[in-house]
Amino acid sequence: MKFARFNYNHSEYYGVVTEKGIKAVKGNIFAEWEFTEDTFSSDEIELLAPVLPSKVIGIGANYVGRKEDLPESVPDLPVFFFKPDSSVIGPGKEVVIPHSIDEIKFESELAVVIGKEARNLSKEEVLDHVFGYTVGNDITAPQFFHDDGHWTVGKSFDTFTPLGPVIETELDPLNINVKADINGIEKQNSPTEHMIVPLKEMIAYLSTVMTLNPGDVILTGSPQGAHFIKDGDVMECKIDEIGTLKNTPVRAQSLINS
Repeated sequence: MKFARFNYNHSEYYGVVTEKGIKAVKGNIFAEWEFTEDTFSSDEIELLAPVLPSKVIGIGANYVGRKEDLPESVPDLPVFFFKPDSSVIGPGKEVVIPHSIDEIKFESELAVVIGKEARNLSKEEVLDHVFGYTVGNDITAPQFFHDDGHWTVGKSFDTFTPLGPVIETELDPLNINVKADINGIEKQNSPTEHMIVPLKEMIAYLSTVMTLNPGDVILTGSPQGAHFIKDGDVMECKIDEIGTLKNTPVRAQSLINS
């Protein structure tokens, strides 16, 4: 089942994607909900980020190029970072390149949406606490990284976390490929089995550090192939089973002058 969050006539809705359009729902999608009688076609609505997370957590350098390059054991202390909820945008929205720099990095990722409160999980319990999956683009400005390894500012600018287009609830996250095209040319295409810290271990570990709440988003890392992009490039982050998340970067100065 694919859940969408969208704007229609200045009001926000959740809905389920069907063959006849997006059928609106009411209630809490993470608890109890039901269909309404309203169905909308894709050309009369504006897709929004499919979830409004209270926190977004990412993991750094989590893919190898070949399965045989995977380490024998999971790192004792994986590299995690936070991204603010103010960085979240939806499909089709512009990613703003900060003043003083000319380029940013794209990073296509599988994004996990937590479905129920998770604390001190075993890896066997993880998938029972997942609501579904969407596509994420972990936009990064490494020019703002500190020499001693602090990444917060370079990950946190407004518009730096595109999510979408939908949340897919029926997905085997261990058997998909994470892809990205830039200006129509494929730059990333990797199976999730190339993750250094696998998804279940990742979320189980995080749940021992902090309580994960419904709607929280975990970015599971980006395959090799991410690189710098500039004003006007077209980013298409893809997971075939979910859909394509398309965004375009624009320079901040361009917005000021428009």
